[in-house]
Amino acid sequence: MTDLSAGTSPLAPFLAPAPRPHEKPLGFFSFVLTASRNPIEIWGTRAFQEPVLRNDWLKTPTIVVNDPTLIRRTLVDNAANYVMQPLRQRVLKPILRDGLLTAEGDLWKRTRKAMAPVFAPRNVAGLARVMADRSESFAERLAGRPGHVVDLSHEMTLLTYDILQATLFSDDITGEPAEFARAMDVFMAHMGRVDPLDILDAPSFLPRLGRLRGRSAARYFRQMIAETAERRRRQMASDPASAPRDLLTLLLECEGLSPSEIEDNIITFIGAGHETTARALGWTLYLLSQAPHEREKVERELDALLPGLPDPLDWMDALPQTRAALEEAMRLYPPAPSLNRMAVEADRVGDLDVPAGASLLVMPWLVHRHELLWDRPGHFLPDRFLPENRAKLDRYQYLPFGVGPRVCIGASFAMQEGVIALASLMRHGRFDYAGDRPPHPVQKITVQPRGGLPMRISRRAG
Repeated sequence: MTDLSAGTSPLAPFLAPAPRPHEKPLGFFSFVLTASRNPIEIWGTRAFQEPVLRNDWLKTPTIVVNDPTLIRRTLVDNAANYVMQPLRQRVLKPILRDGLLTAEGDLWKRTRKAMAPVFAPRNVAGLARVMADRSESFAERLAGRPGHVVDLSHEMTLLTYDILQATLFSDDITGEPAEFARAMDVFMAHMGRVDPLDILDAPSFLPRLGRLRGRSAARYFRQMIAETAERRRRQMASDPASAPRDLLTLLLECEGLSPSEIEDNIITFIGAGHETTARALGWTLYLLSQAPHEREKVERELDALLPGLPDPLDWMDALPQTRAALEEAMRLYPPAPSLNRMAVEADRVGDLDVPAGASLLVMPWLVHRHELLWDRPGHFLPDRFLPENRAKLDRYQYLPFGVGPRVCIGASFAMQEGVIALASLMRHGRFDYAGDRPPHPVQKITVQPRGGLPMRISRRAG
């Protein structure tokens, strides 16, 4: 644990909004209702205090692992023994089908191999200028509305969609951004929720009423993607040299992937891929609005250094305070709040036996707020992630993009995008929270602010 008591601001750090852990275990019906409404509300105090816990649910042993050494043991060194947990698949499969996030076995290997060139370091670095141009234009438009209150959560969906379609799809996605953003809000709100029938392991043919409202949004995305893919196929057939070497082209060239599997992966990146960065940016700007002394550190850094950094590729390393604010926001509100697996064969985790078929849960929501791992775990303290402090953190106590063989393939893309977008937004504008009450985090596919993030904009010179 890193002690941040020395060298920090004398001002009290901001305690980030979060559900209060339960002192006593939830009863059966209360658990089902709470888990279907907001899974991060099910946890009790022990989950934030103990390295390993075991509970049985519907006669299935469930092991919660918070200890970094044991996380490495299970999800890295012995990763082959742990497959996707059935409950996780029941929630995500209807949305993403056979996309990279839910595929397993040979299909996952083929898909991952096909996408790897897109996210190679050289290619990601080559996208920095496009990311900066889109972010700067967006930031200037927002800052041009001083005094207005906007839902920043919605606005970040628009920004990250613009960056995604420009970088990974070469501005070749059909559909209007505003229509996309509205559909994405509905899609993520309803399709990513845990239904009580999922928790009770009910047969898949029983309709999940909680997800019915998201079906029209899902159809919209499927149609948009099908039209985009067909247009690119025609271009590749008629004039191959003109087709950009982006994610869409590489997927269409991939042998062994059916048209439906290609669509599944495109919707995975449009949905889960852009959504994580959008949520990270929104939470970062909210947290900085509640910690003015931390915001001032970032603004001073940007004002002093950005004019001398014309190449946005340099921003990642040259703006440590900006990057630290983003990373601390992803600690408090992790883009992927749960990494759920099932044991194929019996194993032993610490002092606990893990029977074959048991659920193994590594929850960044718990690990990132664990009392044994972090100093003042519920507080917003970006200095934890400055280079001199970051080196003291265990590799497996901070998991914003997962860990092991299934670590997010776009992690470096997302971090580069996040730092560039945050720097551009804060260079041109200041965002102050305008809600009547603190935002309440809700777990869907990502951790979202219930009701959005109403923020008042003011312009900064920059």
